[in-house]
Amino acid sequence: MVSQQPVLIAHVIHRLNVGGLENGLVNLINNMPDDKYIHVIICLTTSSDFEKRIKKNVRVYELHKRDGKDLSIYYRLWKLLRKLRPTIVHTRNLSALESGVVAALAGTPVRVHGEHGRDIYDLYGNNAKYKRLRRICSPFIHRFIALSADLESWLGRDVKISPHKIVQLYNGVDTRKFRPRTATSPDSGKFPRGFLSADSIVIGTVGRLEPVKDQLTLLHAFFRLRQIAPELWNQCRLVLLGDGPLRAKIDQILLQEDEQSRKQVWLAGTRNDVPEILRNMHIFVLPSLGEGISNTILEAMASGLPIVATRVGGNAELVQEDLTGRLVPADDPESMAAALRDYLVDPAQRQAHGQAGRKRVEKLFSLSGMVQRYQAVYEDLLTAKVI
Repeated sequence: MVSQQPVLIAHVIHRLNVGGLENGLVNLINNMPDDKYIHVIICLTTSSDFEKRIKKNVRVYELHKRDGKDLSIYYRLWKLLRKLRPTIVHTRNLSALESGVVAALAGTPVRVHGEHGRDIYDLYGNNAKYKRLRRICSPFIHRFIALSADLESWLGRDVKISPHKIVQLYNGVDTRKFRPRTATSPDSGKFPRGFLSADSIVIGTVGRLEPVKDQLTLLHAFFRLRQIAPELWNQCRLVLLGDGPLRAKIDQILLQEDEQSRKQVWLAGTRNDVPEILRNMHIFVLPSLGEGISNTILEAMASGLPIVATRVGGNAELVQEDLTGRLVPADDPESMAAALRDYLVDPAQRQAHGQAGRKRVEKLFSLSGMVQRYQAVYEDLLTAKVI
């Protein structure tokens, strides 16, 4: 790299809120070397308290994009980029894709676009309009970063992005923050009073309560355990961490259950102590209808938990069948319940799969490795541009 001054990277996202994409961005910023890179975050809409997780002095800009097509956002973004003069603009996901074109018009030397997962309205990547938009924007973007092999192959095969423009790299997880528990009994202080008993088996998930995350399937699978694992039902507990529009439907389902069954479910909402709660689970479930690369799967694996996940997106790249977890079809409560029952009746397998998952994360998905891979992408482009 020619310049000795830290390089300014402007990260453009839709909104800085609780989510896997945002969590990965914050982890990246917090762990990149300050002598080489400084950062700003540009939210096309707004930010939230999530920005408090950034440990560095990073300026966050909100452009307050209106719902629908807001053409004025392009001018406001162009004007801000002309003022900031970043060396790199790194956009993420479809909602920020066109910002790479704006960055080129603003004179930003290096433009990078990350594909963290397909759009919520195009879970399988079949929307012709969205694929065409990516191809139109491609000449203005120097690298597409695909967070899974599934997204990498899709970008080349279906979207027709030139292979030399695509780099695949995985997210990383902080294995010091997310680690297995060492205590022999749950920390009941993290749970509501009376929620746990001495022999409770805690099943849990972490994610926004919205249709694509499909916690409803998990809820139905959980209650199915009454029939297929009656001898263990009273020990089962379900923890749903997160909040969002599905909360009302979940409440409706719970109201149809008897009082004792309702007491076995904890709607924990948005929490700041996710690592501690994960350490007190026994099985982690990701019931999503679509995923890129799930940070929550990686965090659960780092916490020593066996995984039950839907076979969508990059989940099969993280979870090794019958070694670190089980993969089941999406939107299939019966299959999910069967996988959960297998873990309920076999605690030795739960422990073995959890330990194997921890080792896999340490080997392949470390936070330091993720940071190094991102730096390599940036520095290759900076060298090519002779910045």
